[in-house]
Amino acid sequence: MHYALDLRTFLFSHYFYTGLRVATGVIGLTVLILSCTDLPTAMTVCIGALCASVMDLPSPLRHKFTEMLTSVLLCSTVTLIISLCARNYWLLGLMLIVVTFLASMMVVYGRKTMPLQFSVLLAMTLSMANGLAASHAFFHSALFLTGGLVYLAYAMAVSWFLRRRTKQQVLAEALFALARYIRIKADFYDTRVSSNDHFNLLVRQQIELADRQEAARDLILRGHQNELDAVLLQVHSGTLDMYELILSTCTDYAVLRQHFADADVLISLGGLVRKIARDIESIAFALTRNRASVANSGYDGELQAIRAVLQLLEQKNCRYAHSEAVIALRASYNKARAAIDMMGQLHLATQTMVRPLAAFAGADMTVFLTRQKYGPRLLVSNLHWKSPVFRFALRVAMAVAVGLMVTQQLSYASHGYWILLTIIIILKPSFSMTKRRRGDRLIGTVVGCVVTAVILHFIHQPIALFGFLFVATVAVPAFVYIKYRYTAIAASMQILLQFSLLLPSSTHLINERLIDTAAGVAIASLFSFVLPSWEYRALPQLIRNVLRQNQRYIEASRGLLQAEVADDFIYRLCRKRIMDCLAELGAALVRMLDEPVSKHRSVEDINQFIARNYLVVAHVAAIRLLLRSHPEGLPEASVDVERACDRVRDTLAQALQSLERPAPPIEQPEMVTDPRHTCALSEKETWPARRLLQRHIGLLQADAADIAVRSVTIDRILRLHD
Repeated sequence: MHYALDLRTFLFSHYFYTGLRVATGVIGLTVLILSCTDLPTAMTVCIGALCASVMDLPSPLRHKFTEMLTSVLLCSTVTLIISLCARNYWLLGLMLIVVTFLASMMVVYGRKTMPLQFSVLLAMTLSMANGLAASHAFFHSALFLTGGLVYLAYAMAVSWFLRRRTKQQVLAEALFALARYIRIKADFYDTRVSSNDHFNLLVRQQIELADRQEAARDLILRGHQNELDAVLLQVHSGTLDMYELILSTCTDYAVLRQHFADADVLISLGGLVRKIARDIESIAFALTRNRASVANSGYDGELQAIRAVLQLLEQKNCRYAHSEAVIALRASYNKARAAIDMMGQLHLATQTMVRPLAAFAGADMTVFLTRQKYGPRLLVSNLHWKSPVFRFALRVAMAVAVGLMVTQQLSYASHGYWILLTIIIILKPSFSMTKRRRGDRLIGTVVGCVVTAVILHFIHQPIALFGFLFVATVAVPAFVYIKYRYTAIAASMQILLQFSLLLPSSTHLINERLIDTAAGVAIASLFSFVLPSWEYRALPQLIRNVLRQNQRYIEASRGLLQAEVADDFIYRLCRKRIMDCLAELGAALVRMLDEPVSKHRSVEDINQFIARNYLVVAHVAAIRLLLRSHPEGLPEASVDVERACDRVRDTLAQALQSLERPAPPIEQPEMVTDPRHTCALSEKETWPARRLLQRHIGLLQADAADIAVRSVTIDRILRLHD
């Protein structure tokens, strides 16, 4: 369950704050204008503010201003154009199609433009029934612009006062996602859980975690000038280190489950990891409440139980004490202790004012941030038949054209735009997103209509109805990104309560709302199969991206493990990029699984490809932690680490070349047989941690070889079905 769906966390989340801010701004401005003028003027200003509020999202202040101002200007321009054309049916239809196509093409600039696309289409649909003369159309658009600008000023003022609070909330969301990720990893110690199925769940959560970490980076790494911001920077950096530490535990599960399947030690390990997850949640709770966090989880019981098992094994059988299973158990114990120590540092980071971390001092942090160029060249370059965005824009434009024709056949015309609004809400760039929105919209509308009917049957006082309207207005933006079904319920209540307050004598509104929604859902469902962009077409490029970033990550890891660089700045950057690429590929796979079965391609191979890349990162993290814990062995391990990194890098490079230029199948390289590795098995080993290092190196090379073979297999399957 999403953390914000819990009442105790929802009320302190940025989702609730956003909903409260939007409802207060839009309804407050409407009431203020209504007290000074007539209802049509107030409603026009309200619609301008409502369209501007779509872009009122957590974002750096400078970016937020630019995004919201762009939205206000575009929406006002569209409102003017549609209002001028509304008297001529054919001209209106043409402009609706053109505006829909152009607005949908804006999605080419990334996810942040999707709210902008919706705000433009929302302004378009709400203006199509105006039918005003030219002079009145300009006046109407001026009122719309005024509402948007006033809301912009209000939103910027509130966001400025709450700027640090927003950073805390977004960082807390990343911590909640990390805690959920760790809870999933704790279940790997339960032998009743299927490792493969649970690993798929883990990868899905890693996608969510990558998104939350990206949002936190974009806010926290921009403008950290004072000590309060430095605290958040330190907490954010600590969570990334904790993530890498927990990630390294992936390398131990198989051995532990094989040798300790019926032992209580796995229960102790699982309980220990779950306590770490609870501790991280306590830090997130503290951040959302603007408080310092204090450790409240006792780890001594689990640690003593694991330590007792290790001592017993070492005393009982000296040779067994050096087996792979005991080595893995000891490594897991050491990682758990390191995680507990890191938890103490994270708690301390919320209590202490510190300076920015040395690794980031004076560094160019923009390389960690999400950047998007908005030049016209990208838009023009996607005006071709193979572009997924171009096909999406055509799909939405055709659906709107059909929806407009259906609207003209209705016996009621005052709110025929409901059909078009349903279409633009449901139709999304991917079939998967459209499928989810379709079900949520239909169910949410039915529930919202039933709830509103009950409210209107028993409650007739305007002040009480206004209270329900305010709650619904808060819920619409609050749940849009975490549970859209709740947004659909609230949106239906909002529309119907508004009509009941403005036009108490209106009847049949609920029936008409249901009919319009059903018609819009049917049209959107039909057009979701028109000019589709199936996910398998994007897989080759995503796989190449993963291979390239993994090469760079291995190269950066080699420099760090060999102590050839002064800090881990480049390593952190490469780690971010490979995890982002894996998250993109994983998200594409998840979306593909929501598509018709006939459009699935090489699902198991892609699953394993993601898993092996994930394990490569985990093994590198484990080697890094091992060398950090045993720095005395670095000179002795240097040759092994360098050779392993070179072999992995070359294997990935060979795989990438095979994808870019068809080549014979890649054969799995032989495991390392250097005499040094043979000596590692003797009892006279000079460096006790060498055995564990060799295990990680061997598995690292094997995983890289598996990545290479699977990438070629996937490529051939995709070429066969293309």
